Amino acid sequence: MTDAACANSTEKFADPDWTADGARRARVTLDRLRTLWINTGTLCNIACRNCYIESSPANDSLAYIRRAEAVRFLDEIRRDAWPVTEIGFTGGEPFLNPDILPMLADVLERGFSALVLTNAMQPMMRQHVQEGLLALREVHGGKLRLRISLDHYSKAFHDEERGTGSFDRTVEGIDWLAAHGFAIALAGRTCWGESEADARTGYAVLARARGWPVDAASHEHLVLFPEMDGRTDISEITDACWDILKVSPASVMCASSRMVVKPRGTTAPVVVPCTLLTEIPAFAMGSSLAEAAKAHGGMFDHGAVKLCHPHCARFCVLGGGSCSSSTDEQGCP
Repeated sequence: MTDAACANSTEKFADPDWTADGARRARVTLDRLRTLWINTGTLCNIACRNCYIESSPANDSLAYIRRAEAVRFLDEIRRDAWPVTEIGFTGGEPFLNPDILPMLADVLERGFSALVLTNAMQPMMRQHVQEGLLALREVHGGKLRLRISLDHYSKAFHDEERGTGSFDRTVEGIDWLAAHGFAIALAGRTCWGESEADARTGYAVLARARGWPVDAASHEHLVLFPEMDGRTDISEITDACWDILKVSPASVMCASSRMVVKPRGTTAPVVVPCTLLTEIPAFAMGSSLAEAAKAHGGMFDHGAVKLCHPHCARFCVLGGGSCSSSTDEQGCP
């Protein structure tokens, strides 16, 4: 039986509790909070053809998170003994946020690992950012990890997604990181009509040629994300789907992570389930991790997340995608 057996109707993702064909919608309980994501803001130096959250030089719908706001969540983790080991930063382009270096320092000095998702282009390559990164690497070594978006190992396909010349500028940034001993990983896409094995082989050839410390066979060193084409139909996920698909709810991203965002015009950040549901008011879980753990009603069931969005099915459950860096959080990509 395939995922098509889980649901197949036209009025999908309309009711938080029930799928279009009347089955109980699947829920994911927070199994263990390992990664807290901080969305640094939706502003980006480029506009990709199919950005997961529509970041661009003109989109500032998510405001910059500031250092003091991030520290509040770091303090809550320590005070309430949340089992978080990793703080992730994504955007937009994190290195556009003027507080990114101090925020990274706060994270690392508290003993967390830091993961930054970046395109490694001009914002990261500014002299003061390079100097700040080098200082952090000198003190914290591999606790600081950067995952660079390289959508394909070929210039033609990468530039097709991100714009002419973007491949060369990103490769320049990766070269700089590799030459200075940073812990790096790559993130690609799976929309090019090739097998995963062929994709990993292509990245391996590129990494070897450029001397990057990337093992393309490793799901931690090279993450291949499922494509997020909202124009294609997708099945809803019901309680029965876990057994049908042989997927554990604990492998889904919202079982081990939460994200902090600051919608433009609001006075304080809020917690949402994951890196993809950033600007949907119905998925706001509260202003703290404690509130998020008890969120109830609408899209939540005593802190559990109801999988009532196409991203939940397309990226996480059926696509096997996860944004975290730990191998046990990768799902089944």
